[in-house]
Amino acid sequence: MMANLFSSFDPTTNFGLSLNWTSTLIGMMVIPASFWLIPSRFSMIWNKIIITLHKEFKVLLGNKNSKGSTIIFVSLFTLILFNNFLGLFPYIFTSTSHLVLTLSLALPLWLSFMIFGWINKTIHMFAHLVPQGTPPALMPFMVCIETISNIIRPGTLAVRLSANMIAGHLLMTLLGNTGPNLTFVLINLLIIAQILLLILESAVAIIQSYVFAVLSTLYSSEVN
Repeated sequence: MMANLFSSFDPTTNFGLSLNWTSTLIGMMVIPASFWLIPSRFSMIWNKIIITLHKEFKVLLGNKNSKGSTIIFVSLFTLILFNNFLGLFPYIFTSTSHLVLTLSLALPLWLSFMIFGWINKTIHMFAHLVPQGTPPALMPFMVCIETISNIIRPGTLAVRLSANMIAGHLLMTLLGNTGPNLTFVLINLLIIAQILLLILESAVAIIQSYVFAVLSTLYSSEVN
């Protein structure tokens, strides 16, 4: 049963292609052209969100290093947020619930930060391995701990996002499957529970995309 339950989150294959992975970028196809040309309430709200994120990421990166650097993190936030919300609609594949996508986002970012840091700021990167004020006896252990924590960063970023996405969907699927066997009163309670879960999932969709973008920004600021 559990195998069949989790298989519902797997991408299906048609004509030799995993067509439901196209949901990752399907938003660009359904957004009307007028959105980019004619100001509307929605575009104004979205601009305010982007400006707020830009200001926050600029503070995290530092004013000297923030010239255009926030664009990649705002874009990352937008992509993850859109896919998280898209997965709340029925019969739409949630690409962010798979490690294939989340690791593809986290690993290149972390790897580029590490390569840049170790090539251009080697002394600074070595200094990061030993926190300030560490007793000399603990320094070898701290180097090992800091190195491990640094290496697992892309894994924790990817797993955090995919696990949070799949957990809510799994709970909603489990509750939904019990519906046909319930009485009228219990079905009403189930619908209320599902609506509350949907609101919670909407909040999780926003929070997880924000957390992913902020942590990526912090990892970048450590290198710079």
